[in-house]
Amino acid sequence: MKIFILEDEEDIATLIKHNLEREGFFAEYFLTPEEFVNKFKKENFELLILDLMLPGMNGLEILRLIKNTPEKSNIPVIILTARDMEGDKVLGLELGADDYITKPFSVRELVARVKAVLRRTKPSSNSSKTINLKGITLDLDSFSLYIDNSKVDVTKTEFYILKALIENRGKVFTREELLDKLWGNEKFVVDRTIDVHIKRLRDKLGPYGKYLKTVRGIGYVFDTEE
Repeated sequence: MKIFILEDEEDIATLIKHNLEREGFFAEYFLTPEEFVNKFKKENFELLILDLMLPGMNGLEILRLIKNTPEKSNIPVIILTARDMEGDKVLGLELGADDYITKPFSVRELVARVKAVLRRTKPSSNSSKTINLKGITLDLDSFSLYIDNSKVDVTKTEFYILKALIENRGKVFTREELLDKLWGNEKFVVDRTIDVHIKRLRDKLGPYGKYLKTVRGIGYVFDTEE
């Protein structure tokens, strides 16, 4: 699998690349947004590790570019951010990032998160091709969401949260349980991650967002009972 790294500090980029390649990935890094954008237009890749603090064009602009490019909008993105920039972390998730890592970070943790994101975005060979409920359709082959037969863009993390909730509709999930379902033993993210994705999903579900309910003090449930 090919992983791109956009990081302007070459020592960090080299370290990430080296450790990913030790795990069997093909990794390529870019020190400027311009280098990345030129390659982004020409080549496919499976995941991007994206620093937010970049020269000229910041990481959030790069994230918007990816999510606004239809043929590449489903590529998972893990953002890197400084410890004191929580607003950027939340905004990154709201713009469609699948995960974030706070600097300074553990390289082992980063590699584990890369594996977790790629694993949960890989289609299951023994599952049915679509899930249908009310006017909601989840296409498991293309990771696509359709609302009343109209396609709605979602990140793969949003897709899998919605899939888990719909497949277990009526069951209340705590935030911890949803995190476990998505990341398993390689879970390093915080509860706020789920809250951000749920908020985005409610908006994207349109008239069906009302079925994605908050259970105060516990978590979330997909319940079609009025």
